[in-house]
Amino acid sequence: MSDDGAVDEFPEIDVRSDTDDEDYEGDGGEDSEDEDEEDEDEDGSDDGSDEDLHIFPKAKTVISDITGQPKRVYPEIEPDYDSDSSTEDTPNRVGDIPMHWYDDLPHVGYDVNGKKVLRPARGDELDKFLKTVEDPESWTSAFDKNTQMDKPLTAEELDIIRRLQQGENPDANYDPYEPTVEWFTGKGKEEVMPLSAAPEPKRRWVPSKWEKQKVMKIVRAIRQGRIVPNKPKTASTQPNFYPIWNDEPSSAPAPLPAPKPRLPGHAESYNPPAEYLPTKEEREEWAATDPEDREREFLPQKYPSLRLVPAYDQFIKERFNRQLDLYLAARVQRVKLQIDPESLIPKLPSPNSLKPFPVYKSLQVPHERKRVRAVSVSPDGGWVVTGDEGGVVRLWEVMVGKEVKRWTFKSKVGAVEWCPRTDVSYFAVAIEDRIHFLFPPNLPASVMTATQNVLAPANLPPAPPAPSTIKWTSVPVAQSSSDAPILTLSLPSSPEPPKQLVWHRKGDYVASVSEGQGGVWIHQVSRRHSQAPFKKVKGAVQLVLFHPSKPHFFVATQRYVRMYNLAEQTLLKTLTPGTRWISSMDVHPSGEHLIVGGYDRKLCWFDLELSDRPYKILRYHTRALRSVHFHPTYPLFASSSDDGSIQVFHARVYNDLMTNPLIVPLKILRGHEVKDGLGVFAVRWVPRQPWLVSAGADGQVAVWCS
Repeated sequence: MSDDGAVDEFPEIDVRSDTDDEDYEGDGGEDSEDEDEEDEDEDGSDDGSDEDLHIFPKAKTVISDITGQPKRVYPEIEPDYDSDSSTEDTPNRVGDIPMHWYDDLPHVGYDVNGKKVLRPARGDELDKFLKTVEDPESWTSAFDKNTQMDKPLTAEELDIIRRLQQGENPDANYDPYEPTVEWFTGKGKEEVMPLSAAPEPKRRWVPSKWEKQKVMKIVRAIRQGRIVPNKPKTASTQPNFYPIWNDEPSSAPAPLPAPKPRLPGHAESYNPPAEYLPTKEEREEWAATDPEDREREFLPQKYPSLRLVPAYDQFIKERFNRQLDLYLAARVQRVKLQIDPESLIPKLPSPNSLKPFPVYKSLQVPHERKRVRAVSVSPDGGWVVTGDEGGVVRLWEVMVGKEVKRWTFKSKVGAVEWCPRTDVSYFAVAIEDRIHFLFPPNLPASVMTATQNVLAPANLPPAPPAPSTIKWTSVPVAQSSSDAPILTLSLPSSPEPPKQLVWHRKGDYVASVSEGQGGVWIHQVSRRHSQAPFKKVKGAVQLVLFHPSKPHFFVATQRYVRMYNLAEQTLLKTLTPGTRWISSMDVHPSGEHLIVGGYDRKLCWFDLELSDRPYKILRYHTRALRSVHFHPTYPLFASSSDDGSIQVFHARVYNDLMTNPLIVPLKILRGHEVKDGLGVFAVRWVPRQPWLVSAGADGQVAVWCS
């Protein structure tokens, strides 16, 4: 600022030079000529140089409103497209607050300047769906609550999500197999000094003076009589008398009068009508009946006049029984409740509002009049594999019932079960004392390769340290085909084939149940290892099940269901269904409920979090239950019986623990014939459709559709 108060202008910076102002002015024209030559050389070498690009922004000199002094103000930097936006701050600066506060407002927050950040426009569900169809990268974005819009995820974030889904370590640089660094072992690394060289404190062997003072203080109080021990409690020798007659009279109502005897009817008459007189056959039947089971204590007789009626021979006995009734009768006044019986019936929703569920038979696949005891549906719901007592295993399509492949074995099929994994495709068949692993034909190349690598890997895993009696035999990949088993397990000898095969949800473990003690085996396919988890089980094991989400294992004997924790190897609880003989069992997809069917026609529903007793007992079948099964996705379950019928139920389980499950009977499916007293052996749901597959003793396999 000059003496006259005028403000001098700030000299502009010459962008053609990056030297100081003094050096630029002092060098004179020679330096400027040299610089001009250098600029010309640079222009010749690089035609695309930015002549008008100002490296330093031009500042403006303004008068401050606060101090009244001149100050230089630089323009704001506007980032171009090539700028890095990773260091930019988020436009919404409201902080870590619940964003639902702005649900009813047109803006979602405020920026750094205090201006409102307007809510971006978002389409409806149809727009979201069209975006996922048109934009292949839409699934790689996540919704940002702060800005109310979708932000694309980086490759590193997508890699972390993939690792978390596969159960891996989120850090890509983490090496779980890195060599151990020996810090304290080896030559020259031995510990010479202890961790602490402090001398032992003196208070560890010197008696405490403070404790001595406390003890002596208590001793002096006892000697002076300030602390007196409790006196022994002695019962009073004087008897206590109570005036029992001085009580006020009771306000309870008087006892009711004795019930009146039954009035005589026509049968007690000395001259009864002819229809009351018994015939000869009725007299003989009455004489042969026990006195406790007789309807009357006498037989009606007819006399011409009252003078000819003899004395009643049961008079003394009836008077005595009457006195006993009066003496033993509990004459209690009961208030009769005026309740409408219709109000006691629970109000269930209409079955039409609970659709979809199977209502008719779509197709039927015969098995040459052999009993079909085993049926299983593929995880994708497109294929069904069935096995009969003739040793025939058939693979056919669910939609049209076309048979694709047939395998024939020498003995009857005990069980078939499809592996629940979706990246491979194979199933297990229990024949005699063996379990065969087969894969269907015409598989895609990737699925076929993955299946062969699982069942017949090139490098077999090392043998377990504890030898097992189970032998694993596999066929090389080059010689494997869909016509023969690619992997076979040899079980201990048993009079009957394994009656059940059940897979773990991850598809690596399969459990088999055979007759006799020690018939439960758990096989691990990846390690080629088999083990018997129970050395001794009370009772004959009928069924086993894996928990869908926890390391729990259900074992059903004839009368009880025991739940074990395989990780801790402990018994969690014992369920008592009250059934004489358990025939079937299945667990809800949530893992909190269990249904058990028995040969005594009862179906028991257990709430595993509630009690070890049944929450509800259903009796809808007239003969023994054979199979029960929950639908994996729909709120449905079905039960089959030897009466040839299939009961379909709606079973909705709520997340609220205070709400009871809703169980509604929907439909009775009848389409199987009863052969030799046997009906429907097995029912299985199609995973992705409300369809049901049933197998019966009449040699027919039916598909029921909605």
